[in-house]
Amino acid sequence: MDAIETERLVLRNFRTGDAADLFAYLNEPRASCFLSMKLEDMGAAEAEAEERSRSDEYIAVCLRNSGKLIGDLFVVPEEDTFSVGWNFNADFSGAGFAFEAARALFAYLFTVKHARRLYAYAEDHNIASQRLCERLGMRKEGLFMEFVSFEADDNGEPIFENTMQYAILRKERETQQ
Repeated sequence: MDAIETERLVLRNFRTGDAADLFAYLNEPRASCFLSMKLEDMGAAEAEAEERSRSDEYIAVCLRNSGKLIGDLFVVPEEDTFSVGWNFNADFSGAGFAFEAARALFAYLFTVKHARRLYAYAEDHNIASQRLCERLGMRKEGLFMEFVSFEADDNGEPIFENTMQYAILRKERETQQ
């Protein structure tokens, strides 16, 4: 994918040199949905950065002034629909970077990729992600009860989480503009 620049950010493909910054937020993922991506050491981070560098599904979000990787967006195409999501370094939360990056990604998907529909999942306890979806103009489509498990309890039994689905259609976005 071609890089996308915003006022403060650059969205680009991952590079092998992103390993240290990737490790900074994936060594202890904040959101349970990213626990399966937990990186144990720099070797794992280097392998993950290498793998991501060969894919357009993960998009590195970097500070424009320094090039520092502060998070990522992900996009999974399904014909004219795209599943989207985000994961950011907690050290950079509260500054609007996730909104700025996701808004730029949405514009790209609707105009360049001709998306008809975008959707995202957020666990019911991930209020920040839910708010981001709403700020992006997405509407809540449903709540999936005990939809997915990312962890097990002390007895090895899965702990299921409730998950919300948000979505936005191109025609909805056009009326919001």
